[in-house]
Amino acid sequence: MSETSFQVSIGEAFTAEDISETVEAPSKQLAKYAMRLGDDALILAQRLGWWVARAPELEEDVALCNIALDQLGHARAFLSFAGLAWAKTEDDLAYFRNESEFTNAQVFEQPNGDFAQTIARQFVVSNYQCGLYIALQASANSTIAAISAKAAKEVDYHRDHARQWMLRLALGTDESRKRIIEGLNVIWPFVDELFRDDELVEGLGASAVPPSSLRADFDKATLEVLARCEMEVPQGFVARGGGRQGIHTEFLGPLLAEMQVLARAHPGATW
Repeated sequence: MSETSFQVSIGEAFTAEDISETVEAPSKQLAKYAMRLGDDALILAQRLGWWVARAPELEEDVALCNIALDQLGHARAFLSFAGLAWAKTEDDLAYFRNESEFTNAQVFEQPNGDFAQTIARQFVVSNYQCGLYIALQASANSTIAAISAKAAKEVDYHRDHARQWMLRLALGTDESRKRIIEGLNVIWPFVDELFRDDELVEGLGASAVPPSSLRADFDKATLEVLARCEMEVPQGFVARGGGRQGIHTEFLGPLLAEMQVLARAHPGATW
C-alpha cells in the first residue's frame, strides 16, 4: 500500500490538516502499538453499533451511533498506519486476523448488557481514552500524534456523554440506580489491565505513553463523578487480563465472527 493511498484513506476520516507530512511506514514495534489502539477502537465501535434502533431514546440511537462512528474512524486511522509495516490494509487487519491476533484490552469486548452496563463501560473507556489521546499528542511519531489530536477532541464528547448518563441513572429511580451500580460492578474488574506497562511500550520510548502514567488522572476523574453519583469504586476481584497478548474472554470470538463473516465469505469483493 503506497504512502499516497494511505493519506487518502486517512483523509476520509481525518482532515488533511491533521496529517501534514508524508506518512512513512512505522517500525514493526510501533505498528504493533498502533494496532493496539486501533483494536480497542474497532471492538468498541462494534459493540456500540449494536445499539442502533435499540437504545431507550431516539436521541440515544443517534448519539451512540455517532460515538461508534468516531471510534471506527480512529480504528481505520491506526490500523491503516499499522498496516504499512506489513503492506496490509485496514481491512486486512480488521477482517482477516483471528481472535488471538487481536490486541484490544478485554474491557472493550465486554458485552453490552443492558443500557446501564453499556454506559458503565463507556464511562470507563472514555475516561481512559481521553487521557491517552491527550498524552499521545506529544508522541515522537508525528502520525500517532496527529491521529490522537483529532481523536482527543471526539473522545472528550464521549466522556461527557457517559458522565451525564452516569449521573442521570445513579440519581434517577431506584431501578436505574440499581442497574448502573450493577453495570459498573461488571465492568470494573477489567479496568486494571488498561494501565499495565509492558516491554512493547517501554521499548518505544517517547513514541508511546506508558499506561501506568495515566492511572492517577483516570482515578481522579472517575472518583469525582462517582462522588457526584453517590457511588463508590467497586471492590472485588481484578480480572487477569491478557488482551494485549491476544488472550481474550469468551465474548470476543462471537463478535469477530459476526463482524468478519461477509468479508471472509467474499474475499476481495467490492461494491
